[in-house]
Amino acid sequence: MLTLQHFLIASVLMFATGVAGVVGRKNLFIVFMSIELMLNAVNLSFVAFARFMNQLDGHVFVFLVMAVAAAEAAIGLAIVILLFKNKESLNVDDFSVMKR
Repeated sequence: MLTLQHFLIASVLMFATGVAGVVGRKNLFIVFMSIELMLNAVNLSFVAFARFMNQLDGHVFVFLVMAVAAAEAAIGLAIVILLFKNKESLNVDDFSVMKR
């Protein structure tokens, strides 16, 4: 039988993997995938709490997080494509344009 703790442990592991991907990787696509992984970890915890507390509030928050993730993916991918056209690289260290 799966308990709330099992889902929360899975969520924490997914979130930690996402944080490690954002902090440790240099490729922009991997950074974006890691951010999506962190958002999905949050969604898993919301759904788990909603399921075990028999309330629908968690499901509503999941839809909000999914909308934010979709917007982030669309805007982020457009920025990455423009940066790749200008620099022809996806390495994070090559982009010092934002520092000015």
